[in-house]
Parts: sequence; C-alpha cells; structure tokens
Amino acid sequence: MHSLSKEEGSFDFAFVDADKQNYGNYHERLMKLVKIGGVIVYDNTLWGGTVAKPDGEVPGCKREGKVLAAEFNRRIAADNRVEICLLPLGDGITICRRIS
Repeated sequence: MHSLSKEEGSFDFAFVDADKQNYGNYHERLMKLVKIGGVIVYDNTLWGGTVAKPDGEVPGCKREGKVLAAEFNRRIAADNRVEICLLPLGDGITICRRIS
C-alpha cells in the first residue's frame, strides 16, 4: 500500500482481507487513496459471530480476533467520513462509502 501513496484519491473501490490488528491503519491509508463516493469493503468484521457473544462463550483461540474486530467496528462506526453497512454474511463484511 505504501507504493500507492502517489495515487491519492484515484481509487473507486478497495477490498481489505488482511491482518486484523492493522485494519485501522489500512482504513486511514485508504481514506486518502479512495475518492469521495468510493467504496471500501472490510472482511471478517463479525469474526464468526464472536463479536456479539459474551467473552465466556468465545473459544480462547478466537478471543483476540473478537477484540480486534469489535475495536475496528467501533472505530469506523464513529468515523463521520464514511457511511457504513455491516452485512452478517459468513464472517461479516463491512461496506464503507466515503462521504468526505
């Protein structure tokens, strides 16, 4: 993504399925690369449904992913630069349309 920095504001669409601990960083970079009206889609934002379960019901191997997904969901929900729609398909996908 570093090599794309010269392409600021020129992309209509981006799909992110990467290391979850960096989703927030990817979001900030993509907000510069994707033009207003463009769409960014994030994969695995429900982390197998674990984000809606109490911690005691989440297997140990999925807890870190649950925390990371929940933190990212809160972050983009509060981001007034995008409109979002979280679709509960599979592990969940979040569609963001850049509005400013």
